Amino acid sequence: MLRIHSFESMGTFDGPGLRLVVFLQGCNFQCLYCANPDTIPIGKGGKLIEEAEVLRRAISERPFFGKRGGITFSGGEPTVQAQALIPLCRQLKEEGIHICLDTQGSIRNAYVDELLSIVDIVLLDCKHVLPEGHRRLTTQSNTNTFATAEQLRQMGKPVRMRYVLVPGYSDQPEALHALGERFGSYENIERLELLPYHTYGKHKYETLGREYPLEHIHEPTPGEVYAAREILEQYFPVVWTQ
Repeated sequence: MLRIHSFESMGTFDGPGLRLVVFLQGCNFQCLYCANPDTIPIGKGGKLIEEAEVLRRAISERPFFGKRGGITFSGGEPTVQAQALIPLCRQLKEEGIHICLDTQGSIRNAYVDELLSIVDIVLLDCKHVLPEGHRRLTTQSNTNTFATAEQLRQMGKPVRMRYVLVPGYSDQPEALHALGERFGSYENIERLELLPYHTYGKHKYETLGREYPLEHIHEPTPGEVYAAREILEQYFPVVWTQ
């Protein structure tokens, strides 16, 4: 059984092509800008769904995937449930369905290693490259994320690295240069996805009776996004933004 928060059909943002996106419940991070705070609790929330139902849905939507699309496991943090995902992903591969894993790379164990060996591409979320900045945003260390990035490099696994631009938190030029200096030479990183911070999930905090942590932070302006992109393009061959 998988604990699943929700599904999204015809997703165009979470990996190549059209995708069935499965948002799994549970995350070990506490990101200040989390757009889905209701997916954070581990072991509660969401719905328990049989792996066979996910497989059935993926097969039924396969005609829409085309040559590039497939299924994406997102969250939450999907590697929280890596052990249960392994047999499902093996079945998906037997059906010829392309698999994308959207992860922040902080959970490292034998189950995650096996899962990474099965999936076709990884969306690796780097929250912040500087240790103090990462802890400020997530309450956690970024050491494991770096280790996972290196592991994926050694595997030759295709990666799209994601970086959320949060004014005052992750937009400092020194942080952007450090990101490029660390990962710009990784030949398996197909592109760096620069994602402007947004407040789409703010209403969910109100529903949960919680204060929105970044109430005082504005969404980055086009000029701020452009300035960040100019820095990152010095290091990454492809910088994509919304």
